[in-house]
Amino acid sequence: MKVKKNYQYIGLLYISPWIIGFALLELYPFLSSFYYSFTSFDLINPPKFIGLKNYIDIFTKDDMFYQSLKVTLIYAIIAVPAKLAFALFVAVILTAKLKSVNVFRTIYYLPSILGGSVAVAVLWRFLFMKEGIVNKLTSTVHIPAVDWLGDPSLALYTISGLNVWQFGSSMVLFLAGLKQVPQELYEVGRVEGASKVRMFFSVTLPLITPIVLFNLVMQIVNAFQEFTGAFVILPDGGPLKSTYLFGMKLYDEGFKFLKMGYASSLSWVLFAIILVFTALVFRSSSYWAHYEDGGDKR
Repeated sequence: MKVKKNYQYIGLLYISPWIIGFALLELYPFLSSFYYSFTSFDLINPPKFIGLKNYIDIFTKDDMFYQSLKVTLIYAIIAVPAKLAFALFVAVILTAKLKSVNVFRTIYYLPSILGGSVAVAVLWRFLFMKEGIVNKLTSTVHIPAVDWLGDPSLALYTISGLNVWQFGSSMVLFLAGLKQVPQELYEVGRVEGASKVRMFFSVTLPLITPIVLFNLVMQIVNAFQEFTGAFVILPDGGPLKSTYLFGMKLYDEGFKFLKMGYASSLSWVLFAIILVFTALVFRSSSYWAHYEDGGDKR
């Protein structure tokens, strides 16, 4: 028993850096933000407890809250399905027996490593500005220049494109799922005369629905938390606040207007919204996500 306890202490010693990091960098900010959400806190003076006033003001007095929430919902509706569809499409292509396929997989994964950086967001801005590279290329075939970032009806789509471009992580998961599909099922489909499209929708897609579920949840969470790309490309929220995401609203309230208590309230509202959407996805998954043991997520 003494030797066993010594091994337990050694194990705790090994994981102590993670425990300390989790407590200081995640758990403490998480709990403190909940407390600050009930206070008036400007980062300079001590916080003053004001009860539910911040939450009441969010839903009754803050019009930009609804604007940012609307923009974020539209952004998620645009970016999440497009990203998953594109990632699955590329993953299916990369399952083919091609020469140097590992090189192609690495190249396709690179955007996910680089896409979240400020430098790539700046590059995206230069690509799609009115005098940018995209308009210069289209002008060579006599297509009129498009104000990708200045037109309220196009700006959010342009911002969403940066998120879709970062499809590598979802693609890798889809690729792993596709590799697990039994080849015998494809052989049966070919014997029965099924086309490749039919086999994809009848065999491949149902068997990788657990991967689809995981990717869907992760991308919904990421979409609601998006900040870097939109802020770097259009820091003022774009024309008519058409790209004013919830993350930008949080940043403005906390660091621009020094209303950290109010920003903490907004972050907990966002947390609740993400929980609701995640719960809805998991609830609906019992009707479309299939598992090898025949079970569901309920």
